[in-house]
Amino acid sequence: MEQGDGQSYSRRFILVLITIATFLNPFTGTAINLALPVIGTEFSADATTLAWVSSAYLLASVIFLLPAGKLGDSRGKVTVFMAGIVVYTAGAILTIFTPTIGTLLAFRFLQGIGGAMLYANSVALITHLYPAGERGYAIGLNITAVYAALSLGPFLGGILTQFFGWRSIFVVTALIAAPVLFSADKFPAFLNDRHREDFDIPGLVLSSALILCLFLGLAKATTPTGLALLAAALLLGVAFYRVERRHPSPLLPVSLLASNRVFASSNLAALINYSATYAVGFLLSLYLQYIRGYEPAAAGTLLLVQPVIQIFVAPVAGRLADRIRPGLIAAGGLALSAACLFGLAALSETTPVAAIIVILAVLGVGVGLFSSPNTTAVMGSVGKRYYGSASAMVAMMRSLGMMMSMGLVLVVFAVIMGSTVVTPAIFPEFLASVNLIFLVFAVLSVFGIFLSLKKND
Repeated sequence: MEQGDGQSYSRRFILVLITIATFLNPFTGTAINLALPVIGTEFSADATTLAWVSSAYLLASVIFLLPAGKLGDSRGKVTVFMAGIVVYTAGAILTIFTPTIGTLLAFRFLQGIGGAMLYANSVALITHLYPAGERGYAIGLNITAVYAALSLGPFLGGILTQFFGWRSIFVVTALIAAPVLFSADKFPAFLNDRHREDFDIPGLVLSSALILCLFLGLAKATTPTGLALLAAALLLGVAFYRVERRHPSPLLPVSLLASNRVFASSNLAALINYSATYAVGFLLSLYLQYIRGYEPAAAGTLLLVQPVIQIFVAPVAGRLADRIRPGLIAAGGLALSAACLFGLAALSETTPVAAIIVILAVLGVGVGLFSSPNTTAVMGSVGKRYYGSASAMVAMMRSLGMMMSMGLVLVVFAVIMGSTVVTPAIFPEFLASVNLIFLVFAVLSVFGIFLSLKKND
């Protein structure tokens, strides 16, 4: 037991609670990927609409991450973190009773708000709790929970969908969240310290409008409306930057981005990594079921390969990040990821399953080598006062990368397949879409390699 502010607490137990909360988003997100064909059948939804089941969550996350991080710094990280678990669980319970695809998207958006409150503050709490010499390992264990969720998500998602219906995924989500819901008193007071500052309302309004225009513009990029939205996003981005430069307590830590090269380049590398790898599970789950005829449970079992490997690699990478320049490790991870994505860009109707398994295993090593060292580099580059904002930036880059990843999927699906429900008649177009998306992801990863190496110059 540790002592802080006169209160006894278990550092390990708090790490477990934070790790459980961290587990929720990737578990639910990957589990529901295996349920998408069933959801599409139940609600007669096309492929583009199904992509919004993931995208609605990501959109809410990206919009609310920076505000949630700033609130954590000014109102208390534990306070915002616990409010997040309440909102996330409420969204899961409501989803169980959803009657239409529209309400499903709305409740996923609500979960995204709760997820933003959780993830904007989780790494900040760990960073505050563990000193520099142990921090990489603690962050590595926390990231391991993400990979454990990515392992169990497809596997359990397939089984739950096949035998109990897709709504059972959200029953399990609520049950997993329960221990955290009732453990607010386990966090010591010093983790909930506050730095009272004026909240950046103009920044919140501008950033929300910017992200909304960007994402909707990407989703409709082939139309005049989409191009207009992207142009509006560009103008809003300029206005947002100018407001943040002048605000005494900005949502976006502009001063850190401008003056701290490690902070800026590590966050950009994270954006590229998640943009290139997030939609892999989504695309392969559809490929295995549509093109290869797998049942949901079988597809989920095959997709276990990548995250299982990541579970073992992430803690090791975290320990290495305490001893070796994190950027070098991250660059190696991105190089492996790029090679695997080039391999996935060549998928066909007859690609050997063994080859897919090997690619997923190596991709697991690559992603596992990147995440822990890169996060450790970000958090180690700032002072305690900025832990909340830095943690929010890490989560922001992750969610923005995920949003960009799914945004590209939406654009390519819309261009090549339109709004047609996926049937055997358009399987060739579907496969061509998948190949093109993976090729773009591979090229993105190559850019990330040079960025990770540059920050070590």
